[in-house]
Amino acid sequence: MLPPALTRARRARQIAEVLLRHGLGYLVSIAGLDRFVPLHRGLLGHPRRAEPYAAPEHLRMALDELGAAWIKLGQFLATRADLLPPSYQRELARLQDAAAPVPAEVIQSIIETELGRPITELFAHFDPQPLAAASIGQAHAATLPDGTEVVIKVRRPGVVEQVEQDLELLLNLAHTARRHWELAETYDIVGIVQEFALTLRAELDYLREGRNAERFAQNFANNPTVHIPRIFWDYSTSRVLTLERIRGIKIDDLAALDAAGFNRTELAERIARILMQMVFEDGFFHADPHPGNFFVETDGTIGLIDFGMVGVVDTATQDRLAQLLLALAQQDPDRLVDAFLELGVARRHVDRAVLREDLRHFMLSYYDRPLQELRIAPILKEVLAIVRRHRLHLPANLVLLLKTIMMAEGLAGQLAPDFRVTTLLPGYVQHLLLHRYLPLPWMRRLGWATLEAAEFGLTLPRQLRRLLHALEQGRIQMGMRPEGFEPFIARLERLTNRLVLGMLTAAFIIGLAVLMTAVRLPTIEHLIGPALGFGFLLTILLAAYLIWVILHSGRL
Repeated sequence: MLPPALTRARRARQIAEVLLRHGLGYLVSIAGLDRFVPLHRGLLGHPRRAEPYAAPEHLRMALDELGAAWIKLGQFLATRADLLPPSYQRELARLQDAAAPVPAEVIQSIIETELGRPITELFAHFDPQPLAAASIGQAHAATLPDGTEVVIKVRRPGVVEQVEQDLELLLNLAHTARRHWELAETYDIVGIVQEFALTLRAELDYLREGRNAERFAQNFANNPTVHIPRIFWDYSTSRVLTLERIRGIKIDDLAALDAAGFNRTELAERIARILMQMVFEDGFFHADPHPGNFFVETDGTIGLIDFGMVGVVDTATQDRLAQLLLALAQQDPDRLVDAFLELGVARRHVDRAVLREDLRHFMLSYYDRPLQELRIAPILKEVLAIVRRHRLHLPANLVLLLKTIMMAEGLAGQLAPDFRVTTLLPGYVQHLLLHRYLPLPWMRRLGWATLEAAEFGLTLPRQLRRLLHALEQGRIQMGMRPEGFEPFIARLERLTNRLVLGMLTAAFIIGLAVLMTAVRLPTIEHLIGPALGFGFLLTILLAAYLIWVILHSGRL
């Protein structure tokens, strides 16, 4: 077993070599990994082909080669349309979270250790062949003693330790990149890594996934056409999750759906309504609605699986969305700018006039067009292009929401190309606006605001007294972060450096003159000539360098 520090160093060297091999050497210096790379050895060797690889392809191959946590990072970044252009999103979405299966005896040992009984006592039947094997865990089919068919998800041994090591290393690299790369600071790369770490750690906790499934089941308890699998808590821990098995036709198996006689347009509408209910009514949605997570059962019921990634539409996000929708409905670009800036967090100064003009052009391109002609994905892509252009950083829950809406449209489009999710939006948007602006919700919010104002009034004298006391003791410090002064400060630093260099040159000249007139010691008389010659040479070099710097800058 290698010491942790040595393991981290080797892992850092491996990351640097992989990045270089895929033509991503600029990321090596940004992340501070250049000390680990023998640049003179030519670290190539990825698969050759006739046409050159594009940068997004190199990034995908590098992440794929680096392993589980990095594959998950690529999948996470593929959802961040506010950060990456479409070419990178499409390529990173190709990353497949697959891995070689863990031997059945190891899986059985984990189950027995976690549940405290032999596998033969726990299940009437256990299939040693996995249904699926991913980087975090793998799934096996089994049958409970009462005959219920279940799926057992088992976390891989050692995966938590491996992920934690990679996350720690990734966070360190993000901090280094922020110091060396202006864009890393602008887009808050450290915050993005921390957000990714929370998402990945949530996927490692199977108890949380079970609770998510039960919340969805409660939300759809009155809808018999939606089937959320039951969780068997007596057979579940944080490493083992046992849930009811869903059987049916995968939603993207169009031939099987047609053969079974299902109306695909009707299925597309039902799936869209399921996801719209999650987003606009429940405020708790499945954030990974890809075709593999939807099944159509024999009676037409739609079954959902895989609840590790979920999103929440909180009250603040609902308020901002409502303001945005009102601004769009009123065709008011100024109000739209306000709503847009409230949705995104600006990491730098935003030119409001330019942003207003961009949004005005965006509104004009869709003005008076019927909903039946519109698709959500192109509209959101235009909006996200504006986000990237102005370097706004969207909250994580909003990014998940936009991604889910686009995936829902794509899923419905696979089933029925002529179906438009936008035809369903007006009803849900109206529900959202009514929910936020009816008198009753406003009265509730006013009541809470009154209580907060009363509490603030009671605590204000005490807080002011503490502030005055701190001022009297001199414990208040104020900082200022100027925006837009960087060029002026840089020029001032250059001028100061030249001034210091000029003073040093003058000091050398004066010092040599003093030595020539003052030093007459016989014991060192033979050294005076070489010392003065060296001093004059150094003085000439300093003066020449100072003249070259001034002339090279073009300013006297």
